Amino acid sequence: MPERGEVWQVDFGVTQKVRPALVIGIPYGDADRALIGVIPHTTAIRGSQFEVVIPARFLAAGAFLVQGLVAIPPKFFLRRLGVLSAGQLLEVERCLARWLGLRAG
Repeated sequence: MPERGEVWQVDFGVTQKVRPALVIGIPYGDADRALIGVIPHTTAIRGSQFEVVIPARFLAAGAFLVQGLVAIPPKFFLRRLGVLSAGQLLEVERCLARWLGLRAG
């Protein structure tokens, strides 16, 4: 089962194709829907404030696009590519919180 902070190759279907994605969601329980929250990685960088460039040996040059947050069923996760460090994950989390208008309590 994919875990938070891992980067997986995910099949997003015809519209977005197969691409890396960061698992950002927490594990779901028995009463929850079997969905995993992910942020896709893109190589088409636009310089947006909501793109987070994370250099990693298992990723092509590009960025995680927090505006692309989506929930995907586990069957579409093809293979694990690697894991972000705690600092890298925090960088993505901060950008996601900014986009969603969340403030730390």
